[in-house]
Order: sequence, then C-alpha cells, then structure tokens
Amino acid sequence: MKIQQLSVFLENKPGRLGEPCQALADAGVNILTLSLADTHHFGILRLIVPEWEKAKEVLEAAGCVVNVTEVVATSVADRPGGLADILRVVEDADMNLEYMYAFTFRRADQAVLVFRFDDPDAAIDLLQHHGFHVLDPVEVYEKA
Repeated sequence: MKIQQLSVFLENKPGRLGEPCQALADAGVNILTLSLADTHHFGILRLIVPEWEKAKEVLEAAGCVVNVTEVVATSVADRPGGLADILRVVEDADMNLEYMYAFTFRRADQAVLVFRFDDPDAAIDLLQHHGFHVLDPVEVYEKA
C-alpha cells in the first residue's frame, strides 16, 4: 500500500529543475506526479514515477542527491469538504501529517492525494478503518 517517492535536492537557481527532469526524460522515465517546495537557497523536488529504482539510479548518475520516502496515496471525494473529511480523521487520531499533494488524475468522482505521514503503516490502518480507499502502487501506476 505504500508508494516509493523520490525526493531530489536542488539548488534554488535557474535551470536546476530542468536537469533532473531531462535526465528522466532521456531515460524514458515518466513522472506521474510531482511537488516542488523551496526555500531561499534550495528546493525539494518530490516525484512519483513507475520505475522508482531506475529513476533513482538515473538521477544519482546525473549528480543529484536523492532520498526515497514512503508515502500513502488515497482517494477522497472530489467535492467541497472531501479533503476536510480525511483531515478530520487524521487530526482526531492525533496523527502527524508532514505534507501532501495531489495527482492530476481522478478515480471516478474521487480525487487522488499523496500524504507523507511519520508512521505510514498506522496511517493506512486508520484510513482504511474509516472507509477511505488507500491505493496500492499498481493502482497508481495503472491509472496514471
């Protein structure tokens, strides 16, 4: 149920984002979703790709510093309050949510979100207990 996410550390300078993206493109690795967070001096590019091990090798060969993190993807009702519903469950359980972002694809009338929890296994159990569908990697890679 957990998905491997690559985090690529980048200098916050022009052209730094294009380099890892081009390296992945040249290797034929498709980016399913991404998030970019920055500070004044550096950024973190978070990626979900179908072939994460190959992507990690490609990025490291291109000189990137890459970290692999386990994240959880779940579907949420794509309507006003859908995100609030899942956040209420997480907050009521006093579970720490470090960050989140969304996929560009949907599952029927559901949005697909990526969550980084400090305890992904406990988060999966909690979400499933409350009726949320947690996507496994195959579902993510087939949908994108």
